[in-house]
Amino acid sequence: MLLTLAATSMRARLHLGPGRAPAGQMRLTDLPRHARDTLGLYGLNVSTDLLAGADVPQLDALREAADKASCPCLVLVKPDALPFFTDDDARGDAAVERMSRVVQAAHRLGCNSAAMFIAAEGFEQGSDTADLAAERLRKVMSVAEKREVNLLIGSGGAPGDVSPGPTSNPEALTDLIKRVGGFRIGTFPDFETASKSDDPLMYLRRLTPYAAAVTAAVMNFKKSRKGMDHEPYDLAEYAKTVLSVGYTGTLALDYRGGGDADAALRLARAALETVAGVQSAENVEEVTDE
Repeated sequence: MLLTLAATSMRARLHLGPGRAPAGQMRLTDLPRHARDTLGLYGLNVSTDLLAGADVPQLDALREAADKASCPCLVLVKPDALPFFTDDDARGDAAVERMSRVVQAAHRLGCNSAAMFIAAEGFEQGSDTADLAAERLRKVMSVAEKREVNLLIGSGGAPGDVSPGPTSNPEALTDLIKRVGGFRIGTFPDFETASKSDDPLMYLRRLTPYAAAVTAAVMNFKKSRKGMDHEPYDLAEYAKTVLSVGYTGTLALDYRGGGDADAALRLARAALETVAGVQSAENVEEVTDE
């Protein structure tokens, strides 16, 4: 399992263009080199809100920068939930169109996956709305399959959200995926979302077998007698759980605390590299050099 970076971790330091906040000093095209050389991470998950207004040349520039840094763009994430369950045909069609464009942009960036979240709008437990949502998802899947991009669905309405809804529990989400069918649709587990469930480790065990990418949400570290402990959950324990079900994909570190992102990400990387099955920067270098 290879450690990568969620670009949103560095949001406060990014310069996203004239008139857009925040107005940091780091360009998005600088991020792949920073992730590789400063943080020791080997790939990027990019959020669509960081690319708002970007044209094809700008997408190509990011892909080129990522390739040159040997830190490729892997997942393009649309963070705002889309209404795939709505009974409003116009809104449902618009959601399909928006996600199809995300898939196309993911392909342009060289990503192997595009991730999304589904809004609770229109969802009714026990109704046939799941069939309607599956039909719409199959339309997006047809675009994804042509471009060899995986379509991943997160649980809850957004990262960290476990409010009642169509994908708020593992059973509901995996049922929806089975309704859609195909080899290129899967889950997008998130450590913070799992931590808010009744049984976080079981939550991860149920979703990870269907995952093509997993997010390790990094919150805050607190000094203890043993060193620096991550709160409110044990990153290493969650990583062990993910590995226990045979997962061998990427684990993206997504810093969501309020302090120094670089420092927190280095601590998270160090904690996770102690877990057997997680590739460290040194191991990756050894493989690369052979």
